[in-house]
Amino acid sequence: MNPNKRNYRATFILDNRGKEESVEQIIEGVKQEIAALQGEVSAVENLGKRDFVRVTDVKFPGASYVQISFSAPGEGPGQLKERLRLNNSVYRTFIQTV
Repeated sequence: MNPNKRNYRATFILDNRGKEESVEQIIEGVKQEIAALQGEVSAVENLGKRDFVRVTDVKFPGASYVQISFSAPGEGPGQLKERLRLNNSVYRTFIQTV
């Protein structure tokens, strides 16, 4: 494993429809997933609820957006996407190198 860490900014679209989890609880779960990959969270910004530009589901016109800045090894983003793929509370994930 490469000991060098890179900086990333991830944008998550959260889906808590019909769930008892709040947005803050979902964010904590995502932060725990990042920590499990030897990542360190540096900043969390809740962007609030926004409407989608293209609505694919009439019953789901918008969701909460969250940006998390973190540092992780080079393979971290791919592993994070794979770990969150099965999490129904995270609707979409976009990770970019900063």
